[in-house]
Amino acid sequence: MTGAGNDRAAQLEQAQDALRAGRHAQAVALAEGLLAADADDTDALYVAAVGARYRKDYAQAEDFLRRLHAASPEYGRAWQESGHLARARGDAAAALDAYVRATRHNPALAASWRAQGEILAAQGQPAAARAALAQAQRIADLPRELVAVTNHLHEGRLARAEEICRHYLRRHPRDVEGMRLLAEIGKRLGILDDAEFLLESALAFAPDNVQVRLDYIDALRRRQRFARAREQAEALYRSDPGNVLFQSHLAIESMQTGDYDRAFELFDAVLAKVPGDPATLTSKGHALKTMGRQDDAIDAYRAAFAARPDHGDAYYALANLKTYRFTGGEIAAMHAALARPGLAFMDRVHICFALGKAHEDRGEYADSFRFYEQGNTLKRRQMRYDADRMTAELRAQAEHCTPALFERHRGAGHDARDPIFILGLPRAGSTLLEQILASHSQVDGTLELPDILALAHRLRGRQPGASRYPQVLHELTAEQLAQMGRDYIVNTRIHRQGAPFFIDKMPNNFRHIGLIHLILPNAKIIDARRAPMDCCFSGFRQLFAEGQEFTYGLREIGRYYADYVALMDHWDSVLPGKVLRVQHEDVLDDLEGQVRRMLDFLGLPFEPACLDFHKTRRAVRTASSEQVRRPINRAGQGTWVPFDPWLGELRDALGPLAAPAREAG
Repeated sequence: MTGAGNDRAAQLEQAQDALRAGRHAQAVALAEGLLAADADDTDALYVAAVGARYRKDYAQAEDFLRRLHAASPEYGRAWQESGHLARARGDAAAALDAYVRATRHNPALAASWRAQGEILAAQGQPAAARAALAQAQRIADLPRELVAVTNHLHEGRLARAEEICRHYLRRHPRDVEGMRLLAEIGKRLGILDDAEFLLESALAFAPDNVQVRLDYIDALRRRQRFARAREQAEALYRSDPGNVLFQSHLAIESMQTGDYDRAFELFDAVLAKVPGDPATLTSKGHALKTMGRQDDAIDAYRAAFAARPDHGDAYYALANLKTYRFTGGEIAAMHAALARPGLAFMDRVHICFALGKAHEDRGEYADSFRFYEQGNTLKRRQMRYDADRMTAELRAQAEHCTPALFERHRGAGHDARDPIFILGLPRAGSTLLEQILASHSQVDGTLELPDILALAHRLRGRQPGASRYPQVLHELTAEQLAQMGRDYIVNTRIHRQGAPFFIDKMPNNFRHIGLIHLILPNAKIIDARRAPMDCCFSGFRQLFAEGQEFTYGLREIGRYYADYVALMDHWDSVLPGKVLRVQHEDVLDDLEGQVRRMLDFLGLPFEPACLDFHKTRRAVRTASSEQVRRPINRAGQGTWVPFDPWLGELRDALGPLAAPAREAG
């Protein structure tokens, strides 16, 4: 820790000690000293808010909490403190809302559960009060170590949560709740194979534990083991066929396995019992969109926000179709929803991105950018992306993946020729290339497969803050590399339909081309690249389902693009001819020429179906799903140009790379 870091930690500890000792004015003063150095210091804002409330300076406490919610919108303790403040002011309704939010973001906050129970009982809602108090008692009955793990987990301190949880499980190896919590930590760290194993083991110990089975389904889905996830959902459904939660889960897993008829049957069964349920209507809309039934999907999304006017997911789903134009009434409804202070965090994020698209379609670019920026700022605060760390990770690939490494492992790895990796940045045209190639009779399109990223996570090792990857690549044996390659082929087989070749379209695999080459030396790799300003601004306008944290800031995405180009230059240098670069603009200029070029690279004969890619009927689950169902067009080119006055940070981050895009625009 630096000297400044030591000073900050010491001053924070003094402020916390003063708060515990009842010296509330001193605690606030010390916290304000920290805030003078960093206005968004969440720990200092929390201490200041609590201290101000105890001093009965409610206006000052409210101001600190407003800043704290802006800096860390999903910090459960901050919402608990809002509940305490509202109660102190005599506003039971506001207090209840804040306590509910607190437990949504951190279910281990026993004080918030107890407060909910007390308020609900006073309001004459005994059943709801008993349920809240039962949650408080459940937490009280947990071992204190697991309560600490839950708090650290939901407050983003994953390393500390993992350390405590592993220590606890060494002493209590069959504790199901401990296993479940460690699995959740694994999911958040991207270590999905460990999470799956832990939950499978926990389920063997407690087969009737519904939460463990639900978590297991989630882990299997994240690993794209959709058939097994559906088996687990079927087991829940069989235990209680009338349970709408179990019906919903089975509907989603049926959709993931391609059984859309069953999915729609189950969605409709849920809607028959819970008419107008916005979450179910939105999920049904996603299924309809995936099947190419856009008009029906639009009807489902519109029904969702008709039922709940602030249901942001449905508004953004319409925006994400790329082809939908919001009505004036819908735009007004979104503005009204944003004006409500109690709007949930993700509803606010979804609506900001949807309004960005709505105003852009109207040519109202200043308003459009304002909403895109608001949505991105919220997500950036949630994700806490570290651009310096990412730059260091990418530079480590270039430092350790040297010609000497590849020469040492020449002839190693698994000799399979079936994988085709399409990689690069999101929104660079990779879905279009996949749709073109998947229209060939010898190529299966699959998904953005997580297997290479999961392997890289495993190679990092378990020591917090001390990754062994990629330098560990120098230590692997030929047998280990071959086994990793075989495992990849076996584990991805479930996504294939029987063609000789298949596509893995995970964009972030560009970070791991060295690893791919070592374990699958005969795999083909295509780099989907798009003009920098177009690509980066398109990413900035996109709210991703998960991952891609670098897209939520202009400076961050521009820097990431520059780092990506530098790393791809490195791969070209140390693995000449390994990667085929396909420029999106060249595909637009000469579709047939670029199709033939890709097929030649893959060693496949030309087929006219590749030119008629938009007629191929296959489920497409990425943000470009509707765009690749239309003939080639230039609708996405130059979309950044009207926003140019606000893109200075992006151009600065791109540096010389931005110049060609400006000229093209």
